[in-house]
Amino acid sequence: MYSLHLSPEQRDIRETVRDFVAHQVKPAALKSGRLEARERPLLIDLLDQASQLGLRTLALSEDAGGAGADALTCCIVCEELAAGDPDMAAVLTQTWTLAHVLFDRLMAPGERERFLPAFLADQRYHLAFASDEPGRDVALGIHYHRSDIADASFGTSAKRSGDSWIVTGSKTRVVNAPLAKLFAVAVTTPENVTRTVLVPRDAPGLRVETSDGSGAWQHGAPGGITLQDCQVPADHMLGPDEGAALAFELGRRMPQDLALDLGIGRAAYEAALDYAQLRVQGARRIIEHQAIGAKLADVAIRLQVARTAIWQAAWASDHPSAVEDGSLPDLPLARMAKVFASEAVYQATKDAAECFGAMGVMRDMPLQKYVHDARICLHSSEPNSDTRLRVAEAIAGYQRTAVPALAAE
Repeated sequence: MYSLHLSPEQRDIRETVRDFVAHQVKPAALKSGRLEARERPLLIDLLDQASQLGLRTLALSEDAGGAGADALTCCIVCEELAAGDPDMAAVLTQTWTLAHVLFDRLMAPGERERFLPAFLADQRYHLAFASDEPGRDVALGIHYHRSDIADASFGTSAKRSGDSWIVTGSKTRVVNAPLAKLFAVAVTTPENVTRTVLVPRDAPGLRVETSDGSGAWQHGAPGGITLQDCQVPADHMLGPDEGAALAFELGRRMPQDLALDLGIGRAAYEAALDYAQLRVQGARRIIEHQAIGAKLADVAIRLQVARTAIWQAAWASDHPSAVEDGSLPDLPLARMAKVFASEAVYQATKDAAECFGAMGVMRDMPLQKYVHDARICLHSSEPNSDTRLRVAEAIAGYQRTAVPALAAE
């Protein structure tokens, strides 16, 4: 079983990020003009400062110029960032995850030499993975009785033309689209094989849409891309097996997404706790009233149990041998944590808002923002109905042929 003792390095990183969030991020994120769901411009200057702290390259290996943080450390950092601003957390999590997957694992040496120096040199060099497509429905609940869930092919196609690939199609819900300088795009070749092609932002034929309507229901900087006869060099195509490997590695980031949700719940809890210790009613602080005290206790319990589940799933992804030797059960721990944590955090956030009474729903107060942010986490990724079906298949021992670009864990 994993140890609950964080290493000195993990504690130092947590305190550094927590201090940065408390003194820099929160004051900017909670300005009254930024509390509306559709009026939240990214805190670009603070993203730059976070990059200078090394957070953009947090998961990138030390040999490649990063910090080499494991999944548990990334969860700790993501929670701290999300307690200040979940959009910042989403942007940085996407970039540091893709940096590790692409530069450390999937790129050939020539590709790494071409892209890595530019990535390290530019604090605003972010990465994006483009997989979702308009009209491509792969919800498990709809396709439950199909062995392959849905057609594995993408509408976005890539065909070879001399020393180049010509890519045509469109992608939606692309996290980091407005910021990314390199896109990993899932495509289908004429042989009906799923591949992943690296498309620089300045590639001819690529158009980036800074908003595709998903911004209100997805954290970070989502948008869309359109590729119209987009031409990239032939060596920008990852190997035949790397597309599935990319999706597999990205599936392992689920605990980090849950840590983002946890950070939102923690921010709401801390705000409610501070208020309950200041607000006086009936000649005593409202935290001394049984109803408020019990409600805050429930919030604290939910958040702590969710954190334990998330940390265990993160630790398990770093230590697969713990499953092999029976130290941990052979279950989809990340998906189990997702179902519990997303619902627990949403309920905890609503309970925290109720401690403010009518002020909890006022639009110029942060509590309505926290509730909205937690609801985004509840619905923005794989729905819990599908996740429960995945867990059911795991405990039943059912092996489903997965769509390569959506394979997880």
